[in-house]
Amino acid sequence: MDLFDAAPSTKRRPLADVLRPTTLDEVIGQQALTAPGSILRRRIAANALGSVLLYGPPGIGKTSIARAVGNMLGKEFRVLHAAGVRVQDIRKIADEARMKPTLMFVDEVHRLSATQADDLLTICEEGTTDFIGATTENPYHSIPKALISRSQVFKLEPLSIDDMEDVIRRGLAHLEGQGVHVTLTPAQLRRVAGRSGGDARRALTTLESLAVGHDGAITEAMIDEVYAASPVNFDRTGDQHYDITSAFIKSMRGSDPDATLYWLAVLVHAGEDPRFIARRIMIHASEDIGLADNTALQTAVAAAEAVERVGYPEAQIILAHAALHIARAPKSNAACRGIGAALSYVRSHPQLSVPLHLRDAHYAGAKDLGHKGYRFPHNDPRGWVEQSYVDEIPRGAFYQSDARDAATFEKRSDEYWARVTGRRTPRTFDGD
Repeated sequence: MDLFDAAPSTKRRPLADVLRPTTLDEVIGQQALTAPGSILRRRIAANALGSVLLYGPPGIGKTSIARAVGNMLGKEFRVLHAAGVRVQDIRKIADEARMKPTLMFVDEVHRLSATQADDLLTICEEGTTDFIGATTENPYHSIPKALISRSQVFKLEPLSIDDMEDVIRRGLAHLEGQGVHVTLTPAQLRRVAGRSGGDARRALTTLESLAVGHDGAITEAMIDEVYAASPVNFDRTGDQHYDITSAFIKSMRGSDPDATLYWLAVLVHAGEDPRFIARRIMIHASEDIGLADNTALQTAVAAAEAVERVGYPEAQIILAHAALHIARAPKSNAACRGIGAALSYVRSHPQLSVPLHLRDAHYAGAKDLGHKGYRFPHNDPRGWVEQSYVDEIPRGAFYQSDARDAATFEKRSDEYWARVTGRRTPRTFDGD
C-alpha cells in the first residue's frame, strides 16, 4: 500500500448506481417478473437459476435485477460486457465457478461473437455457472437459437409513469438523507416521470442534474434546460425503431390524425431519415387507401421528392402533410389484398394459357395460328364488350371492392360499371 492507495476515494457514484436494489423486493416495476410465486422467484428459492435472458430497452432494471438475484442467491457475481469481452474471460469465470458458486452476468449479450457464444453455450449446457444475459435487442432475432432454447427469456417492459414517480421519490429521499434539499411539485414530478420514457436511469440522471449545486425548489426553467435536447428511446437498428414505425403506420391506417402526428414527431425528434418516413407513407398510400383516393399516392410521391430537396426542419411539415392525407383519407385495402391473392394463386397453380383472342396478332400468319376474335372495347358505345380475358378465374377471385358510403373513386367506379355491365362488382363486405 502506498500514499495513493491510502488516500480516500474521490470517485462519486451516480445516483442511479447508488440506488440499485439489492433484492427483488426493492425493484420498482416489473411486477410480473418479481412477484411472489413468479418463475424467477421459484428458481431462486430452489437455487436453480440456470440460464436466463433479460430483454428490454435501456434503463428498465435488467442489470439491477441481475445484481439483486446474485445477492439473493449468495453467489459470486461476475460481470462481463460483451463489447469488450474475450473468450478467455468467459473461460476464466467458468474455471472459477468450478471452485465456488458463481453467477455470470453478460451485458449486451447479443454482441458476443460466434466463438464467444459457443463457449457460453457449453457452459450453460454443463451447468458450470448460473448465467444471466441482458440485451436491448429482440433475442429471437439477435441471439443464437441454441442459447435461446437453453434459457428462460423474460421480457421487461418500460416502467409506468406511477412507477417512475416512485423511482424519483426514492431519489429525492436519498438526496435528502445526504443533506441535499430539493423539492419538486406534483406536476413537476409527473413531468420528469413522463419525460423519462420508462427509463429509471434517465429519471435519476435528470434528478441528479437538477439537484447538483442547487438547494430548494426546482423551477420550470431548470427542467426546460435539462430537456432542451432530450433524447427519446429510439434505436434505428433495434426494436424501438420497428415498434415506433409500426405505431406510426398503424395510426395512419387507423385514421387517427393525432396519433399519426405523435409517432411522426417521435421519428422526427429522434433524427430518423426523412426519406425512410416518406417511403413508408408512399407504401401505405397504395396499401391502405389505394382506389379510395388515388390522389393520396400523388401526395406521397410529391412528399418523397420534396424531402430529397428540403431537409429538416422544414421536411417535417411536408411529412406531416402527407401522413395526414393518409390518415384522413377513406380507406381501401383492395389493391394490396388483390395482388397478394393473385401472387398466391400464381405460385400454387400451373400457369394458365393466354386465350387465343388475346394473343399477339401483329404479324403475318397470326390468324392462321388462331390468334383472332379479339373485340376492341372502344368500338362499342359503352367502351366495354363482353369477352373473357383469363380463363378459369372467376370474377372476384382477386379483386373485391372496398367501397363504402363515402363518395370515393372506388364507389363511383362500382356504380359506373354496374350501369354499364349490368353486374354488381364483388364486394369485400357482403352487407354493402
